[in-house]
Amino acid sequence: KWQFRNRRWNCPTTHSSTIFGKIVNRGCRETAFVFAITSAGVTHAVARSCSEGAIESCTCDYRRRGPGGPDWHWGGCSDNVDFGRMFSREFVDSNERGRDLRYLTNLHDNEAGRMTVSSEMRQECKCHGMSGSCAVRPCWMRLPSFRTVGDFLKERFDGASRVVYANKGSNRASHRADPRHLDPENPAHKPPSVMDLVYFEKSPNFCSHSGKSGTLGTSGRTCNSSSPGLDGCELLCCGRGFKTQTESVTERCHCTFHWCCHVSCLNCTSSRTLHQCL
Repeated sequence: KWQFRNRRWNCPTTHSSTIFGKIVNRGCRETAFVFAITSAGVTHAVARSCSEGAIESCTCDYRRRGPGGPDWHWGGCSDNVDFGRMFSREFVDSNERGRDLRYLTNLHDNEAGRMTVSSEMRQECKCHGMSGSCAVRPCWMRLPSFRTVGDFLKERFDGASRVVYANKGSNRASHRADPRHLDPENPAHKPPSVMDLVYFEKSPNFCSHSGKSGTLGTSGRTCNSSSPGLDGCELLCCGRGFKTQTESVTERCHCTFHWCCHVSCLNCTSSRTLHQCL
């Protein structure tokens, strides 16, 4: 939601079993993001739970990923991202049925989400030694924050590839068709990588509420009257205009710490101007 807070489609959730609503049944770039972030979320949560000892069937990843350095060595508890990815494949990908274009794009975007979590793993170290010196420095691999994963996938969303269902040709030895794969719709574009998001249909405009497509529209959304960007009232409100209202906000202010030990504050009231799409 953070990454899409200023866009017409702001990644809304519902109380239905699909959570994200009817967008999951489409093939647009928003669908690609939903599948990728869901798969990444399962990977991230399971990998973290393994290292925290919350899952009996997995533990920390104690494998050595290459030799250590002159002033550090492998140690500690690495987040088990490989187990997280394996679990995500079995759990998330099992929902996909068939061999059509939707099936291939969903699987591709699922894997892109998982690969994003893996690629953003970072080495973390802790110093040990006399007076806090780094005479001995054990290091391990740590998961990125999920905000980092979301930011990365948002960049992939912006550069997502529209694809078509292509056939690699036939296998003369077996006289059977090779598995189909995804090609860019525009032949001048390079094929999507494993970490690119892919989609196969144009997005709705998300301006108006539609029960058929599951779009909520932008009526009532807060916009920025002075911004020419996506969060601006002109674009976010789809040209329908906006209303302006002023509200009073009361917040704690002028806080003072008193020894010992409490904090006293005053209540300050200010006015805030809001612009909302019609």
